[in-house]
Amino acid sequence: FSLSGKTQEKRYSFTESKMGSPFTIIMYAEDSMQATELARQRFSLVDSFNNIFSDYLRDSELMLLNNAAGSATHKLSPALMEILVLSKNGFDKSSGAFDITIGPLVKLWRKARKENRFPDKGKIDSVKKITGFNKLHIDTVNKTATLSSPGMSIDLGGIAKGWIAQKIIDFLSSRKITSALADAGGDIVMSAAAPGTNGWSIGINVPENKEEILQKQLLLQNKSVATSGDVYQFMEKDGKKYSHITDPRTGYGVSYQRNVTVIANDGATADWLATACSILPLKKAKKLARKMSAELLIANIKKGNIIFYATKGFADHWK
Repeated sequence: FSLSGKTQEKRYSFTESKMGSPFTIIMYAEDSMQATELARQRFSLVDSFNNIFSDYLRDSELMLLNNAAGSATHKLSPALMEILVLSKNGFDKSSGAFDITIGPLVKLWRKARKENRFPDKGKIDSVKKITGFNKLHIDTVNKTATLSSPGMSIDLGGIAKGWIAQKIIDFLSSRKITSALADAGGDIVMSAAAPGTNGWSIGINVPENKEEILQKQLLLQNKSVATSGDVYQFMEKDGKKYSHITDPRTGYGVSYQRNVTVIANDGATADWLATACSILPLKKAKKLARKMSAELLIANIKKGNIIFYATKGFADHWK
């Protein structure tokens, strides 16, 4: 007798440190050799993208663009061109709440947190003058970009990880891996549900808590999810907490205690939306999420109590 049919797929999980945080790839494949080789290829791709987008690596393409600020036009790789165009779309849709040109402000606050020294208003105002999307010129025909003011720099921290996670899932899907998940340090993208399940279970952190998650979990497939908050990086001054999420319009970190979770159709959108909705007022954040066909959950802390606000469709994704 001969039996024919698809070999039963098994779950394989791989984690490596990438871009300063754990990067996990989970997939359902027919054998360990196939899964291991695909994971190896994808982690190599993550490294390649990091060599383009990083603002820590001196020789990354992003740093070459930043170093040319005020003096030269930079020829863009397809990856950097794509993410700059997506970032411009995010800037326009969010009315400036998401802005990748805040690189100088990010560096200022990064140094302030490291030295535990709150910057004075004059310094913040001075640095803010060399930010602004109107100073970034993207030529989609000739594939170039120009930063018009000396000292300008781009920071892709609010979009790159989600974009990369999406590329990982897209590649695995092209290799007929239909059930997979990529977690780029909390920016998560997934394809179809694992065999025998109705979706991937995703936990959401309790606001202001690094370890505890909400009792309810999300059940998702073919979606992306990103969460943003100030539990890990912030500064305090005069009893007020300033998040590492910088409002490009003021130059200061967001000062209200808010956790934001976004469910979107792709990783880049979920990533930048989580940043923008951390900055925008509640009503505008919900309106933006609806405009982007995304769902939004905001957890605010007021007088020690957690208050939840959500778009209408978010509840449909609870497990």
